[in-house]
Amino acid sequence: MDQSLRWGLIGASTIAREWVIDAIRAQPGNEVLTVLSTDAKRGAEFARSHRIASSTTDLRSLLGDPNVQAVYVSTTNELHKQQTLAAAAAGKHVLCEKPLAMNLTDARDMVAACASAGVVLATNHHLRNAATHRRIRELIRSGAIGKPLFGRVFHAVYLPPHLQGWRLHNPEAGGGVILDITCHDADTLRFLLDAEVLEAVALSQQAELASGQLEDGVMAVLRFDNGVLAQLHDAFTVKHAGTGLEMHGTEGSIVARNVMTQRPIGDILLRNAGGETSVPVEHENLYVRALQAFNAAVAGRGQPSASGEDGVRSLAVALAVQEAARTGKRVTVQYQ
Repeated sequence: MDQSLRWGLIGASTIAREWVIDAIRAQPGNEVLTVLSTDAKRGAEFARSHRIASSTTDLRSLLGDPNVQAVYVSTTNELHKQQTLAAAAAGKHVLCEKPLAMNLTDARDMVAACASAGVVLATNHHLRNAATHRRIRELIRSGAIGKPLFGRVFHAVYLPPHLQGWRLHNPEAGGGVILDITCHDADTLRFLLDAEVLEAVALSQQAELASGQLEDGVMAVLRFDNGVLAQLHDAFTVKHAGTGLEMHGTEGSIVARNVMTQRPIGDILLRNAGGETSVPVEHENLYVRALQAFNAAVAGRGQPSASGEDGVRSLAVALAVQEAARTGKRVTVQYQ
């Protein structure tokens, strides 16, 4: 029997509005009961426009509602820890946006608190739910490209004007392209390769959008524990590049385009001694799949598509890239 969950939204966010509310409602028996916003007017309007019964500015009120069984945390990054710990203490399951926290200690505390409370903690790393990435993972595991040697990720995009706020100008909230995009790349590559990152080198850029000490572009190289080297190009400032991913091995290459996106799109080509072949993909909504896995985990059937531990480990890589860009040194990834 499908798990029925009643949700509270902690944050009247763009991603909740565009993707997550509908993904929750796509699950049998799931319902969004309330939304929290620090701005009462914004919260009330958000609730009205999305057919949510109530809104609040008080976290204790939301978490004290016995009808709320799970929360989706999509506030700015510096608030994730406190809100997740409060939710765990109230016995609520948690789907938290990435990055899980601002630092590794806080992220580890979140995982420990949810485990101690016996509630599910998932990180909303949506890309591992893409049909394209799941197909690429299958190809790599089946030996279609032989031994993996290199990866390349193209995730340089243009941050839409309505999102050009704290991500560009507020380091205290966890702004910058590395925490916003590079951690997604790290999680995606960890998923594709079944491997962990050992070290990182990087150079960052402040081109035309970010201010203060924040970066709006970065290029990095990661070394994985299976020997793979992966290049990353992430930016908020590039309007027409398109996104993509390549994996190169001893016997072939995988070339994927338009795959580092929230939308269920993208194409995959497999190149080997036999030539170039288009790989069929059955696309599906990434967030609907994530919520299916979350509901199943709450019901005791498996794990979320990206666990709290996945959130910790992908954050650790992003923090290493930050440090490498800051110091100009090769940085070992610290997972503890």
